[in-house]
Amino acid sequence: MELFWLGQSCFRIRGRDATVLTDPFDKASGYALGRVAADVVTVSNAHPNHSTTEGVDGTPRVIDGPGEYEVHGVYITGMRTSPPHAPDGMTRNTAYRITVDDMTICHLGDLAALLNTEQIEMMKDIDVLLVPVGGHCTIGASQAVEVISQVEPKLVVPMHYGTEQSTAELDPLDRFLHEMGIAQAEPQAKLNITRSSLPGEPTVAVLSYRR
Repeated sequence: MELFWLGQSCFRIRGRDATVLTDPFDKASGYALGRVAADVVTVSNAHPNHSTTEGVDGTPRVIDGPGEYEVHGVYITGMRTSPPHAPDGMTRNTAYRITVDDMTICHLGDLAALLNTEQIEMMKDIDVLLVPVGGHCTIGASQAVEVISQVEPKLVVPMHYGTEQSTAELDPLDRFLHEMGIAQAEPQAKLNITRSSLPGEPTVAVLSYRR
């Protein structure tokens, strides 16, 4: 499985038989999505930075709420979580558990609080956790560390933080890395993840913005 970060909370997850795209964004986010195709698109909330599905090539299946789904051999479970603290009055956020090939990824969307018991149960045995760390409308660095402890994934990929491209008011990545006790992290263009390559304990991997 290959994992690319396209900016904000948008990832391309490419498996053997299908490609999943999470939270496609509007150009007002400061990022450029470019031409990207997918078989499945997940939407965590209605903000344009997370739901601009018309920018995705092809005819993907769009999943935008809780439930259990199976598309092209990809298994997805969506669960409602605490809504983002956004000024536009958004009232929902959906976190997704996504199984591609034999790997399980959890995309937390705009999670705004620690997980409750039911949500933690849904996220058992997660291989890769995609977690917001920028604060302001989602959990910030210190809460992200607590969520990681709740889920205990093998691999942690931060998202939704301030960058040179981002127009959103978000904390920078350094704050999260400091909370995790990481002095420096070298961004990678993509992650090639296999069952045998997973670390034995939660490990942070930083992805560079892929234009």
